[in-house]
Formats: sequence, C-alpha cells, structure tokens
Amino acid sequence: MQQTSRHLVHTDRIAQHWPDMLRVAGSLSLGEVRGYDLIRMLSREGRPTGLGDAFAQYGRIFKSLHVLQVIADGDYRRMLTAQLNISKGRHTLARRIFFGHRGELRQHYRQGMEDQLGALGPALNAVVLWNSLYIDTTVKTLMEKKFPVTDEMIARMSPLQFEHINFLGRYAFTQPDITTLRSLREPDTSAAGPEPW
Repeated sequence: MQQTSRHLVHTDRIAQHWPDMLRVAGSLSLGEVRGYDLIRMLSREGRPTGLGDAFAQYGRIFKSLHVLQVIADGDYRRMLTAQLNISKGRHTLARRIFFGHRGELRQHYRQGMEDQLGALGPALNAVVLWNSLYIDTTVKTLMEKKFPVTDEMIARMSPLQFEHINFLGRYAFTQPDITTLRSLREPDTSAAGPEPW
C-alpha cells in the first residue's frame, strides 16, 4: 500500500495543551482575544510555541480525514470542485471590477486609497445582484415560453459573469429612478446583454 502522508499526529501534545486550547477557542467565540494576541500565543520568532504546535497537531486530524474523504468519495470531490469554481469566479470578477486594472493599485496618491479598497465589496455585490435579477427574469421568461428549463441547468447558472459589463470609467453610487427591469434582448441580436451602468 502506498504511503499517503509523511507526518504523524502527536496526540500527547494535544492532550498536554487541551485546557489552553479550549480557553483559546472560547475566547475566539466570545470575541475576547485579538488576532494579534493570538498569533503571539501560537508562534514566537517564526516558530510555533507549544500551544501552536498542539493546534497544528489537532488540525492534522481533520486534514487527514479530509484527504481520505477526497480519495474515497467521488461526490465529495465534485462538491469541492464546484466550491473552488465559485471562489475562482468570485475572485476573477473582483479583479475585473477593481478599476479595470486587474486588482492593482496604480495611482500614485495615498489619500482616499482606503475608500477605493472599501468600494470593491459594494461594487461586487451590485454586479452579483444585477446579474441575479436578470438571470431570475430570464429563467421565468423561458419557463413561460415552455422552454424545458431543468434544475440542473439552473444549478449551473452563476451571477458572477461579467462579459456584458464595462468596468472602465467612474462608478456612481446613486440610486437610479428604476421601477422595472429593462426588457431582455433576443439572443440572436448582435448586442450583448443588459449593461448595469
């Protein structure tokens, strides 16, 4: 049988620090410890402390269970692939939204840079909402026209598409006077889908 891991789980280290591990977990759950203080407890000068090593050993248990499940369970592998694809799509969209420069800050000034960084979340959410509204409208329209829309087709739809959006220019965060969605375009027209801005 081929060896799948080079490490052992040292349960004695976990047992030795178990009371402290429970205290750390409780403090994190209650929000009574800062991330900076936790990092200081778990490592010193780039090396794990005894407590940090105990957490690493504890994590190896779940890592081992995860690896074994990936090897043995095809459904689990497919679920992980789907989750990775969603994350990759979200990051790709975020890079495109980030001022059309692939997520790079190219301005030479510093003032207001935090506002630019903070604007990525609302802009990303706006695109996802816009796409979700139009995907929902499209699906309902197709169903009304008796097109055979299946649950599998719906499950593969993603609001993270961006080919129809122009990311260059300025973003306006004013609420437009819109009470209904724009009419959908026919797929055989040369124009792309609806543009949010």
